[in-house]
Amino acid sequence: MPSDSQKASSIAKPIANEDLLLIERYIDAVWVERGLSKHSLEAYSRDLRSVAQYLYGNGKRLLTADYIDLVDNLARLAAAKQSPRSQARLVSSLRGFYRFCLRESLVSIDPALRLEPPKLGRPLPTTLTEAQVDKLLAAPDLSQAVEQRDKAMLELLYASGLRVSELINLEMSAINLRQGVVRVLGKGGKERLVPLGDQAAHYLQDYYKDARVALLKAARVDQACATVFPSRRGEAMTRQAFWYRIKLYARRIDLQVPLSPHGLRHAFATHLLNHGADLRVVQMLLGHSDLSTTQIYTHVAKHRLQELHAAHHPRA
Repeated sequence: MPSDSQKASSIAKPIANEDLLLIERYIDAVWVERGLSKHSLEAYSRDLRSVAQYLYGNGKRLLTADYIDLVDNLARLAAAKQSPRSQARLVSSLRGFYRFCLRESLVSIDPALRLEPPKLGRPLPTTLTEAQVDKLLAAPDLSQAVEQRDKAMLELLYASGLRVSELINLEMSAINLRQGVVRVLGKGGKERLVPLGDQAAHYLQDYYKDARVALLKAARVDQACATVFPSRRGEAMTRQAFWYRIKLYARRIDLQVPLSPHGLRHAFATHLLNHGADLRVVQMLLGHSDLSTTQIYTHVAKHRLQELHAAHHPRA
C-alpha cells in the first residue's frame, strides 16, 4: 500500500483533464460489463492515472501515445525497481483500456497490443527442516486439553499434508483409525483418501479419549458432536484461530524462519520428495488436480539438496 506521502505526491503530479475523464469513462464501462470489485477498479484507475501522468510530462495523452511511449514507461518502472507483479498488472490494465478505446473508435491502432508483461517467477513455498518440524510438534503441553487437541492437529497436518481448511472441517466419520486413513473433501468437492501414519493415529486416539471429551464437556456440547477438533465453544475452529495457535507454538520454540498457515503442508510434500517419494504420489496425497502445481516442491527439495552439498561436500 502506498504511504500518505506517496499518495500526495501522486495527486500533485499533473494529468490532462481529458485523460481523467477518459479513465473515468473506461472504469464505468468495466464496472457495468464485468462487475469488478471496488478494489480492482481502483487498481485499474491508479495504473492508468500513473501512465497518464508520465505521458503528460512528455507532451503526450493517452489517445496519442504509441507503443514506444508505453514501453519507455515500463522501462522507467523497471529501473525504479517496481515489482514484476505490479508491472504485469499495469500491462493488463493498459491492454484492457486500449481494447476499450479501439472498440469505441477512439484510436485506430492499439499501442498496447504488443506489450509483454515481465515473467513472474513462481515463489517457492517456505518450508521447515525435519528438525524444526520435530520441535514444533513437540511444543504443545499434553497436560492441557486445548494443547492436546493442537498436538493431534499438528501431527495430522504433517502426516497427511491436509490444507488448513480441510483439517478444521474434518468430521468424525472421515477418520478411520483402524485402517489408518482420513477421507478428505478437497477443492472442487473432490474426495481423496490419505494415510495417517502411526504417530498421528496414536495422538488422535489419545485425544479422542481425553482432551476431546473434556473440551466438549466444558462447552456443554453433546459428545456426539461431528466436529473432530472443536474450539472451546464446541464449534469447528476458524482458520484464523488455528493460525493463531500455530504462531503460539512457533514463538514458544523461537522458530527463526517465516511460517505460513500451510507450513506443515509444504514440509509434508518437501520431506516426502527428499526421501524419494514419486511426484505423482505426492500430487495425489496433496489433492492437486495439476501436476505442475506439485512440481514447485521439486524445486524446494533441489534447493535444499544444493545447500547441503555446498555446506558439507569437501569440493563444493
